[in-house]
Amino acid sequence: MKIAIINGPNINLQGYREVEYYGNSTYAQLINEVKNHAKQNKLYIRWYQSNHEGQLVDIIQGCRDNYDAIIINAAAYTHTSIAILDALLAVGLPTVEVHLSDLSQRENFRKVSYLRKACLTNFQGEGARSYFKAMDYLIEELSK
Repeated sequence: MKIAIINGPNINLQGYREVEYYGNSTYAQLINEVKNHAKQNKLYIRWYQSNHEGQLVDIIQGCRDNYDAIIINAAAYTHTSIAILDALLAVGLPTVEVHLSDLSQRENFRKVSYLRKACLTNFQGEGARSYFKAMDYLIEELSK
């Protein structure tokens, strides 16, 4: 199974920003942990990260004929981007939303996800484990 893992703004600063929400693990550690989980489960993943909304839309559009599913952590764009929602809906791939922090414990504006309409489910608040759970969920769902 081929999965695109798409990350939005500031994920690349993992380990340096708001450690009370995101923890001390660095971005490189996050990538390595997720890649190791994918390898253990015989998944092919490609990791993407951009701080630019239009580039994220381009990445999503490029997934259409190249991946079986998408895992997306759109970060702040989760709460603002109709363009990313529209791209996910247009591509139509099984998609899971993830977040490192627990949005229900954050500011009110972070409790709204524009992307949820295009996603099968979401996992949040468990750091890298949110990505693991998303991969495991997709393995289960796509094998039905």
